[in-house]
Amino acid sequence: MLLMVLGLVVFLGTHSLRLRGNALRNGLITRFGKKGFKGLYAVLSLAGFAAVVVGFGLARDTPVLLWMPPAGLRHLAFLLMALALVLLAAAYVPNNGIRARLHHPMVLSVKVWALAHLLVNGTLAHVVLFGSFLIWSVLLFSASRRHDRQQEVVYPPGTRKATALTVVLGVLVCVVFIAWLHGLLIGIRLVA
Repeated sequence: MLLMVLGLVVFLGTHSLRLRGNALRNGLITRFGKKGFKGLYAVLSLAGFAAVVVGFGLARDTPVLLWMPPAGLRHLAFLLMALALVLLAAAYVPNNGIRARLHHPMVLSVKVWALAHLLVNGTLAHVVLFGSFLIWSVLLFSASRRHDRQQEVVYPPGTRKATALTVVLGVLVCVVFIAWLHGLLIGIRLVA
């Protein structure tokens, strides 16, 4: 569990540089140069992510049950994951209306992903992992929206075609992930 917590601190810490504006990030870029900053950022992010993955795997071997989720929440989690993956697609598909309306769909995707997993997992390791990502995403989304207002950022309106493509891609990825990839990558089959 300690390895996972340390990994979360490093991974989420590196991804939290903009929570209080750009001063810290800009200071690091000045100190290390743009390439040096990007290299350090990448190394820390990968090291943190690796520690989270290994630490979570070890923590799953000796689970500490905090609560037993009701079986019915699984269906809600599937719906939330479809939403999370549509939001993730919205971060990448150009000119979609979801990004135009919500502004930071990837952070919202993480928020919905974390919530969905908290609903259906009641062990200490799951609560720490997904709870950390949920808290981080709430704070980052709030800071990002505040930054947008201060900088008077205007997002171009999306097109219907791009928005439809975003929804279709998100739902397709969700179906593939639930039917096959979750079992392959995470080791837990969601459907038999």
